[in-house]
Amino acid sequence: MNATYTTPPRPFDVTPLFPQLAPLARTATRLHPRPGSPTVHDSSAGGPLLWPADEPWPHCDEPHDSRASQVPRSPDDVRILRRDLAAATERLHLDPGAPEATPEERANWERLKEGRPWFDGPTPLLPVAQLYARDIPFPCPPDADLLQVMWCPFDHEMAHPKTALFWRSSATVTDVLDAPPEPPIVQDGWYLPEPCLFSPEQVTDYPHPSELSNELRDQLDDASRWATIDPAQYNAYADDPGELYLNNLCTAPGWKTGGWTRWSPTDPVDRACPECGTEEVPLLTIASSEWDGGSATWIAEEDRPTPGPPPLGARDGNFTLIDIAGGNNLQLHVCPSSPYHPHCELLQ
Repeated sequence: MNATYTTPPRPFDVTPLFPQLAPLARTATRLHPRPGSPTVHDSSAGGPLLWPADEPWPHCDEPHDSRASQVPRSPDDVRILRRDLAAATERLHLDPGAPEATPEERANWERLKEGRPWFDGPTPLLPVAQLYARDIPFPCPPDADLLQVMWCPFDHEMAHPKTALFWRSSATVTDVLDAPPEPPIVQDGWYLPEPCLFSPEQVTDYPHPSELSNELRDQLDDASRWATIDPAQYNAYADDPGELYLNNLCTAPGWKTGGWTRWSPTDPVDRACPECGTEEVPLLTIASSEWDGGSATWIAEEDRPTPGPPPLGARDGNFTLIDIAGGNNLQLHVCPSSPYHPHCELLQ
């Protein structure tokens, strides 16, 4: 596990003002991914998987649209460009008069700017997340203690990678695959997760306004219902009470397990299990950022500005360097009757 990260208390306890919300509270686990060097025995984003050596590595056999990628690059190309960007950021912080790029960095850019040849064969999936039940609570079948999430690094029916879930008992994996295959190219560097360790922290989620009754939504928007709170106080967080609830009091942003679904840009949609019809529940949110301008109260205490250059991705809380459809989240839901049933993906 990584260092400890602590979400500040919410600006206000919303349940005394709106007791109807109290029974709707759910526990979510914020994962706080931060750059690290995970091993196969760690819960991580973009890290190596505890994958059996005798089990075939999954591939995507579906066709991919070459027009969706402006400059196809290999995973190693993306890693080189990220390394050079981090080095340049550090160099310019220490010496503003330093060169923006070294000769080696310029040579790398010239070599990689044309991209790689298009590849349309079976594509090895990329590791996105590995969750051990000992570290992180999530809906887990009784015969498993490990969830592995992978995706094809190309858009499919929707403008996001297609995910695959693998459940296993970690104790049964005695011989680990040393060198998993990687795709020759990725559609975009944003689809290659930067290896991060997790720092799980439990918080309380309340429903997104679109999942509340019309009556309760109207009450949340009614400034008179917030009369016991000085408007000057909540105006420090939002322009109106409804915005305060939406951005700061209901669903935690960023990578998390459990909790409530964050809706936007769409309204709630059907989440019925395609196999049994049971409504599926939130499993894992793969986020493009840990916070944004409207949800700064969720920034962990340990992430508050400090002297020195921030880590790559830290300015907008995007430590995994994933970006899904312009800053959206990919929320995976599973069937509570059986996590082995097909899961659903929500782009929000």
